[in-house]
Amino acid sequence: MAGIFEKIDKIKPVYDVIYKVDLLVCKLLLIADILITTMAVIGRYVPFVPDPSWSEEVVLTLMSYMAVLSAALAIRKGSHIRMTAFDRYLPEKLLIFLDILADFLVLVLAVVMIVVGWQYASKLGSKGTYVSMPWLSRFWMYAPVPLAGVFMVIFEIEALYNHVKRLCLGKGANA
Repeated sequence: MAGIFEKIDKIKPVYDVIYKVDLLVCKLLLIADILITTMAVIGRYVPFVPDPSWSEEVVLTLMSYMAVLSAALAIRKGSHIRMTAFDRYLPEKLLIFLDILADFLVLVLAVVMIVVGWQYASKLGSKGTYVSMPWLSRFWMYAPVPLAGVFMVIFEIEALYNHVKRLCLGKGANA
């Protein structure tokens, strides 16, 4: 049984790369948010610094990307909000089962995010434009939802695998 897990564990570096790409995108979005917001605020008080009309909409769009993409990062690290007050009183196998159930439900949510998010982005988003940038489709405002859904599916598959591995091999098997 351990041999199967050893073979599957060889794809862990792929998950590491996907995680690092997601993290890098979140960092770049945060930097862009800070720079655009700084420019907009300074532009309101310093006459020669521009205060572009598009800054608010772009910052809000970048924040929505960061919010949902960072939620996917939390799945990989297991740092999302969860109730652990009773964990020490429950049997280990029940805890693993509850973790699997919770991760399966989040996986279902991620699939819904992909399907419904893509429908919104491609149908509703393509019909409108940003107020301050009439040349830019609102598709980009809705696109973070299906994009984050893809990352969430990837990381949930890994989380479910780690739970099954822990269930089969015992405690400390998700190293």
